[in-house]
Order: sequence, then structure tokens, then C-alpha cells
Amino acid sequence: MTGIYVIVDPEHTNGRSVVDVAGAAFESGASVVQLRDKLSPRRQIAECAVQIQNLAHHEGKLFIVNDHADIARIIGADGLHVGQNDLRVEDCRLVLDDRQLVGTSNALLSEAEESQRTGADYLAVGAIFTTSTKTDTRPAGLDTLRAVRESCSIHVVAIGGINASNLVSVMEAGANSICIATAITMAADIGAATSELVDLFETANS
Repeated sequence: MTGIYVIVDPEHTNGRSVVDVAGAAFESGASVVQLRDKLSPRRQIAECAVQIQNLAHHEGKLFIVNDHADIARIIGADGLHVGQNDLRVEDCRLVLDDRQLVGTSNALLSEAEESQRTGADYLAVGAIFTTSTKTDTRPAGLDTLRAVRESCSIHVVAIGGINASNLVSVMEAGANSICIATAITMAADIGAATSELVDLFETANS
């Protein structure tokens, strides 16, 4: 999972297919793609999820479904991501199979510690910086990221307003992976934007 983790959302693709955006991101070095879709009918979400899962497997990468535990299980996604107001980690485990990952969103150290205690496989910490992608995010910042890294032993994914100008500072604060949305999905050239961030990550991680 280490590397660039891309969220594809049909509201933030400049009108392009989430499948096409995911494919370009995978081809250009993204390690993980998450499908987040709050608007489409569930059947359409499932159909897109199947296509992205196939792309992920072809590239040897990971695909995560946001929120929909049933869809994640049905299509055999690599994992599920849930927020603080979604299903609890232990409830997700009742739906998913043993190999599927569960990640959680966390804005506070206490939330991250609870997520780890209840069996999450990774912690998404944010928003690190101000972001326009979601209107309901809570600020976390680099200090919270550092505190989570010091307190928790599982994989930490930093999210929120991260781009080429601040990625290195986020890695220095302890992130194992960097979650990117619009800096990639709204870029004119998805491949070039992904490659730039992958190169920055790999250089900083070496």
C-alpha cells in the first residue's frame, strides 16, 4: 500500500470517466485507487468498481471501495474505507472476507487509536491541509499526523490538500502513504500529475 493513493470521485474528474482516471493513475505509478461516489445509483457504482478492480489486478495494485461494504464484498475489492460516521470496523469485518482491508478516516489522535484498537488495517489521517474536495472534513494538520505516527503502529495514510508543493513535509511528519484527489483527478494530464507525485514520494522515501 505504500506510495501514492488516489481517490477517484465522479464529482472531481473534469467530466472524465472514473475508470479512465483510475487506469491512467495506475499506469503512471499510483499504488492504490479508492472509488468514492456519493451520487450515482448503487448498480452503477458496482459496475465501475468491477472495472477498476480489474485494472488494479492487471497492474498488481490495490483497489478500495468507499463506504459500501456490500459492494466491496460482492466484487472482491481489495478493501473498504469508512469514515467516523460509517460502519464500525468490527461491523465491516462481518461483511468482508478475511483478506479484505479496512481503512478509517481520522482527524483526532483518539480516533486513530480507537481505529487501531478495533482492528483497522490502516489509518487515513486528515485533513492535513485545507481541501475543497470535501466540505465536511475536519482539520488535523501535521501535528496530529506526527502524534498518530508516534502512537500507532499500523500503516498511516495522510490525506487532505496534499500536492507537489507540500508532499515532502507530510512524509517527514511520518506518513507511509500519501492520498491525493484533485491534484491528480482534476489535472489536465492525469498521467503526468501522477508520475510527478510518485517521483517525489519515491525520492523522499529513499
